[in-house]
Amino acid sequence: MQLIPQNKWLYLFLLSIIWGSSYILIKRGLVGLTPIQLGSVRIIFSTFFLVIMGYKSLKGITKNEWKWLAITGFLGTFFPSFFFAFAQQHINSSVAAIMNSLTPIFTVLVGIGFFATKMLARQYIGVLLGFIGSVGLIWGGTQINANQPLGYVLLIMCASMCYAVNIYFLKHKLANVSPMAMTLGNFIAILPPAIVLLLFSDFFSTTKFQNEEVLTSLSFIALLAFFGTAIAKVMFNRFVKMASAVFASSVTYTLPIVALFWGTLDGEYINTFQLLATAVILIGVSLANRPKKPR
Repeated sequence: MQLIPQNKWLYLFLLSIIWGSSYILIKRGLVGLTPIQLGSVRIIFSTFFLVIMGYKSLKGITKNEWKWLAITGFLGTFFPSFFFAFAQQHINSSVAAIMNSLTPIFTVLVGIGFFATKMLARQYIGVLLGFIGSVGLIWGGTQINANQPLGYVLLIMCASMCYAVNIYFLKHKLANVSPMAMTLGNFIAILPPAIVLLLFSDFFSTTKFQNEEVLTSLSFIALLAFFGTAIAKVMFNRFVKMASAVFASSVTYTLPIVALFWGTLDGEYINTFQLLATAVILIGVSLANRPKKPR
């Protein structure tokens, strides 16, 4: 990761490409795996890659830092991995990405509620527009599929809230931990429950690996684990260190463009109303995320 120049705009671009492509990989992985299996395998594969990449980075981690590595591991990776896997059984990959673009808005709200961040008038407007757009996006989805369960949309919003809280914890509680150590520590903390869930998911049944769809899905999850999780998480943790919390969260409103591209290629349909709702969300996020003008 040292080969990438320390430029926050470059990191924003690369993370948008990588994470924007993750949603279609999750969709492909769900063809042969259950959400529990997908989330667990993703975590296990990612941990394997990260141990190879940076096992030496964990030297010197304090007991208190391990506590926060565990907390941020669950908030930033464990819960969202399963939330997205369950949600994308019923929601288009591109819609999941668009809903996840609410993360900067949640980041602003978390900053106000827990870190005494002051909110400007335009940020209130941005938050309002973001939620209006979300309602519009959900309503537009019901016009395509009247049986679209609202609960699965809420799972995406829960994942976004987890990301928002996690960003502040990374910024304020793990400032002295290197990005590689931070990422590997996160995954070591969440590896045991992922293994337990996989053991109880019928993943190791004798007929499972005779299914070609399962093997194909595993190849997509391996790609997701290496690029979309292991590499991207190290990059993001470095990104958080070089940028503000809100700017770091802004990656979630550039990646929907990539996700829409892949979703369209895969035959997903988004109606005009949903496109308008997406524009409203992005305008809202932009207002909520715009830096304060210097006096």
